Amino acid sequence: MVAMRIVVLTGAGISAESGVPTFRDAGGLWEGHRVEDVATPEAFERDPDTVQRFYDLRRHAVALAVPNPAHDALARLEREVGDDLLVVTQNIDDLHERAGSERVVHMHGDLLLASCLGCGRRVPVMADLAERPPCPECGRRMLRPDVVWFGEMPYDLDVIDDALTTCDLFAAIGTSGAVYPAAGFVMTAAEAGATTIELNLAASEITPLFDEVRHGPASLVVPEWVDEVLAGD
Repeated sequence: MVAMRIVVLTGAGISAESGVPTFRDAGGLWEGHRVEDVATPEAFERDPDTVQRFYDLRRHAVALAVPNPAHDALARLEREVGDDLLVVTQNIDDLHERAGSERVVHMHGDLLLASCLGCGRRVPVMADLAERPPCPECGRRMLRPDVVWFGEMPYDLDVIDDALTTCDLFAAIGTSGAVYPAAGFVMTAAEAGATTIELNLAASEITPLFDEVRHGPASLVVPEWVDEVLAGD
């Protein structure tokens, strides 16, 4: 049994290998849309139909994807270390859970949930939100994607901070290092004395901040790293 507390941050790179589009291309567009048109509260207020359709399409795309060996490896790590592992994901898909991970914090929300603007509850999505289904809690047709948009506060930052300041090992997988507060997690963990490692397809904006860096597809480098952690290397 590995005797250490581990926090793993995952980003779009881990799900891209499962066929989930990263949605942001070289021009900064999300499937042909400007971020300002689909990922801000102002966009939803201005054109809710476009925003709802955008996330409905994303939800359908994720349903067709399957977990890859990187997701499977993190689930295997959790089975071995139990509550000493916390996966913090920037992704809004459910691939970690489908691989078997249970200790997962979705800091940017969850595509399978909706937030009701009427009663404030987070509820499962039972139909395309563009169809304006009623909230199962209050009955009002005021559901929006349970996604943290630009300008909104990520979920569970207190839980994440507690984990970062008490962990022994911090790993970032498939992240760009461009979005805060997640880009600052490595500094928080390092200042608390944790060893830090980046597992990424290529160098990120925060690569120099890590103790160790490994480049390659997540489906290859993550299982190798998990094997080493479990072997105590």
